[in-house]
Amino acid sequence: MRFAVVSFPGSNCDDDCVRVATEVLGETAWKVRHDERDLRRPDVVLLPGGFSYGDYLRCGAIASLSPVMEAVAAFARAGGPVLGICNGFQVLTESHLLPGALLRNAGLKFICEDAHVRVDGRPTPFTAGVQGVLRLPIAHNEGRYHADADTLARLEGEGRVVFRYCGPDGTVSDAFNPNGASANIAGICNEGGNVVGMMPHPERNAEPLLGNGQGRALFDAALRLVGGAR
Repeated sequence: MRFAVVSFPGSNCDDDCVRVATEVLGETAWKVRHDERDLRRPDVVLLPGGFSYGDYLRCGAIASLSPVMEAVAAFARAGGPVLGICNGFQVLTESHLLPGALLRNAGLKFICEDAHVRVDGRPTPFTAGVQGVLRLPIAHNEGRYHADADTLARLEGEGRVVFRYCGPDGTVSDAFNPNGASANIAGICNEGGNVVGMMPHPERNAEPLLGNGQGRALFDAALRLVGGAR
């Protein structure tokens, strides 16, 4: 399977994503620069974490205007699977490929720790067959998902909240909400289900050496669903 990893000035998890695709999964991956307009026929597009354009204006705001995002949007409109991780999630909301916004953490401090997230909602290319609770790293200053009441109701009603912060046993409460996100939301998908944004970093825990390796489940899901369809 072929993974295109978009690299913006300030991305710092692009190499991590390439490593997971090539050395962990044994598939093909390459980086696509922010100023390119050709994704080179991938099966999956990954928008990695980092601090694109130094997080000036708003996180992901300048990156959303990069030439490469025209190609990403076209790929998404055609039903192609897109996963935005952390800063990639912020870029997807700023590009209006996903609704809502990522705001400053409720505690106004950068958070770098492991968090438990429950896989919820409808199946997506990255969650199909993945169940239960995953422990994944988070590292963000603007990770508090926010949307208006109507948008939140639509996301809930359509099963588009696909990751939710929780306790180790799956309990969802304010006690297990690290950044104050609305409804403990850690990740959502678009109406078509093919575009997913999430704040936790599955690529940072895709190997046992880095923890429990549970992040690999999301990439394995893509292999099963997208690779099988291909």
